[in-house]
Amino acid sequence: MSQLSRRAFASGLPFGLVGGSLLWGGLSGGGPTPAFGATQDTPATSATPASVTPLAQIRIGRFTVTALTDGYADMPYTFFPGRDATEVEQAAKAQFTARPSGVRFLFNQYLVEDGERRILIDAGPAGSIGQTGALPRALGALGLQRDQIDAVIVTHMHQDHMGGLIAGGKNNYPKAELYIDRRDVTYWTDPAKRNGAPDYLQTSFRMAGEVVRLYPKLQAIDGEREIVPGVSIVDLTGHTPGHIGVRVEDGGQSLIMVSDMIFPVVHPGATDVFFLFEQDRAAAKAMRDRFFPRAASEGALIAATHMPFPGLGRIVNDRGQMRWQVADWALQN
Repeated sequence: MSQLSRRAFASGLPFGLVGGSLLWGGLSGGGPTPAFGATQDTPATSATPASVTPLAQIRIGRFTVTALTDGYADMPYTFFPGRDATEVEQAAKAQFTARPSGVRFLFNQYLVEDGERRILIDAGPAGSIGQTGALPRALGALGLQRDQIDAVIVTHMHQDHMGGLIAGGKNNYPKAELYIDRRDVTYWTDPAKRNGAPDYLQTSFRMAGEVVRLYPKLQAIDGEREIVPGVSIVDLTGHTPGHIGVRVEDGGQSLIMVSDMIFPVVHPGATDVFFLFEQDRAAAKAMRDRFFPRAASEGALIAATHMPFPGLGRIVNDRGQMRWQVADWALQN
């Protein structure tokens, strides 16, 4: 496993952030929330009035990065090995984020544009978990259809990051090149691994097979590499065998999308708290032990899948305690 390169972190301030906006769309709400790992044939629907679909845009040099969300789900307090459920719930209450059913996870995706190419980072669970399936509407609020996306980078092959690729049993991004780390492709398409996996991972294994079948343009990539000038892969293995991040960098400004390196409530305050789905807890802890202090010392601007929308912030060292600092991203031009 490669060490984190210094280029993985932001090296210049200010970051050139511009104002975001709330655009009317529609995020489904209400109805039961399926357990993580369970399937749901169609996105949740409700008779309740539609709420806004949030969109937030920032500038990183020549790039426009738009934060989108496919929706949300509440993860039970028992889903965080390393702490008992009572401790996790107490921490959530202390942060004023506790909900009766658990810790709320957003499913944030990020659209990266440079005027020539549109690159989507992750595709969301698309109705297979919780109150999700809003990503197509969010893209529509930008005037985009899924067939206008040039590339999709999947940070790892858990269902909440790739479900949108294959929702409805079809290739939903037909013109996009698809990039996934080879280690994850190998792991999640291995019949022996699937046969030995717990029930809550079976949906991810099934979806992985569908992704490989439906996406002939899939590129199984090896290690850190540049996708296009200014958009590069960062090795963050641990959460899954091929867990990656994406660095967007231009004009002395930088943003790192770190996917599932950071979970709400429990991170970055501790590295010995995990999420149920992590395959290699020792590797996940080791990566966080390296990443969190480095990110704090560099002042890295971070985008995180499951943090409250738009998932933009920094890790800061507050008198020896690591904490998440929400980025002051709006109206910074």
